[in-house]
Amino acid sequence: MGINLDVPDISARPVQRCSTKIKAEKANLFYGTFQALRDITLDIPSCAITAIIGPSGCGKSSLLRIFNRMNDLIPGARVEGNVELDGIPIYDAKIDVADLRKRVGMVFQKPNPFPMSVFENVAYGPRRHGIKNRGQLEEIVEKSLRHAALWEEVKDKLGQSALALSGGQQQRLCIARVLAVEPEVILMDEPCSALDPVATLKIEDLMRDLSQDYTIIIVTHNMQQAARVSDMTAFIMMEPDRAGVLVEYGPTAQIFTNPKDKRTEDYITGRFG
Repeated sequence: MGINLDVPDISARPVQRCSTKIKAEKANLFYGTFQALRDITLDIPSCAITAIIGPSGCGKSSLLRIFNRMNDLIPGARVEGNVELDGIPIYDAKIDVADLRKRVGMVFQKPNPFPMSVFENVAYGPRRHGIKNRGQLEEIVEKSLRHAALWEEVKDKLGQSALALSGGQQQRLCIARVLAVEPEVILMDEPCSALDPVATLKIEDLMRDLSQDYTIIIVTHNMQQAARVSDMTAFIMMEPDRAGVLVEYGPTAQIFTNPKDKRTEDYITGRFG
């Protein structure tokens, strides 16, 4: 079944066959007695952008936070089942959570630069991890800002407050801040929802560039964005008890042009959600 959606020709962009970076097997998330996610099972490839789509409140952001244990910060939250990074269970009691979050960085919905200079925003993570040498920090800051496609715009403003940057620049600065600690996975929770169309396209272009070196998982409500930037798409929806379940997961081209589940077709064509 073909779906008439105004998106680029994603069928011409094959998914690279790569090793699994993150694996979830029957992962369940609870907030106290409320079950937010039920039996989530999926393999996220290491050299691809994976989009998570679904109606508001279905647990997309909660799933994203499972991958770096950010839900641990919520009182009463617990995860059952298995979640692995490179084959290592990340909910094992022996896991160093600080190291996990260094390897699995996160970019939030609204840009959240620290109230300090552009330079110090990017240098913050490396400093926390023990790097004190000024020359080394300068190299890291420049490299990170270049990778975030921001260097040319801020190279003469490194000492100025990051809060003076535009919204799109602030979001790319937050991406540079994540890159500065050399992660392997970048989680993005609706990173463009607060940005204008021009800034959104810059972030999307940046995601495609970064996906050559990083595993990226993005939550988005924008179907066109999911189709434009992602290689794999996971569709989540709520069951009657409000627990989020994985309805369908596969190559983005297949999900958007020939979904296997009628609920997926209904959602991406706007029939519900």
